[in-house]
Amino acid sequence: MTPTTTKSERELAHRASDGLEVSLYWNEGTNRVTVRLYDARSDEGFEIEVAARRALDAYRHPFAYAAREQMGETIVATGRLAA
Repeated sequence: MTPTTTKSERELAHRASDGLEVSLYWNEGTNRVTVRLYDARSDEGFEIEVAARRALDAYRHPFAYAAREQMGETIVATGRLAA
């Protein structure tokens, strides 16, 4: 996964292991925090928006947060991330 960033978006953390890449981003302009996961084995991935106070936990456990979002639980105070 090649990191893509806009001018106001900053990659705060990145890790890769066993074909999985996880990145944590903060958008300076919107103050949004997102976690992106890419699975090179299946060529699939997802992005979730999380509250800033949950950013590190979501970065460490992206599948748990994605499952919570799929169940309809709001991850951020401003609403769900559009797919």
